[in-house]
Amino acid sequence: MKEKTAVDMFAYERRLLGEGISFFCGVDEAGRGPLAGPVCAGAFIPDLGKIAEGVNDSKKLTPKKRDYLYDLVKESAVSSATAFVDAGVIDEINILEATKLAMRNAVSALDPVPEAALIDAVKLDLSARVIPIIHGDALSYSIAAASILAKVERDRLMLEYAEKYPEYGFESHKGYGSAHHIEMLKKYGPCPIHRKTFIKNFFK
Repeated sequence: MKEKTAVDMFAYERRLLGEGISFFCGVDEAGRGPLAGPVCAGAFIPDLGKIAEGVNDSKKLTPKKRDYLYDLVKESAVSSATAFVDAGVIDEINILEATKLAMRNAVSALDPVPEAALIDAVKLDLSARVIPIIHGDALSYSIAAASILAKVERDRLMLEYAEKYPEYGFESHKGYGSAHHIEMLKKYGPCPIHRKTFIKNFFK
């Protein structure tokens, strides 16, 4: 049985450096699928002389590991930013457009302005050159770092919402459609951070 070859998480970054592009960012989101809460995008310009060891797709990391890497990622960045788009806007413009809006806002907050953007699967209109990569958070260090920023900051916000709306159990599922979440949603009805377009089928 052949061993699985380790992924080179810096292949895309080296390619951009080889083209003479010094400042590029990774972009990823967290929270496209939940029934409640915002979508969050992270953007990250790496300093490749100061790598945060252990960075990988945030979905493959434990919450404890993500929290640990979050600080390393922030410290190792040339620049980093996150941006949230809330449930009301998601309902208004749809989740894909809300994700793109969050991504554009995160990238626009970076300094210096990146010349290129490595983005997890989404085609985005930016002044920078855009390179969408399917499963990019598992293939690019810069995207994986952005995914950690987005996931950790969104999870932390959902913990704050858990205190404000304790009946839904946001601390455990972060707004995703767990059986307990759906049960509580049907029992108490939606709260202000629920996505009306995501939950309408539960109230037919």
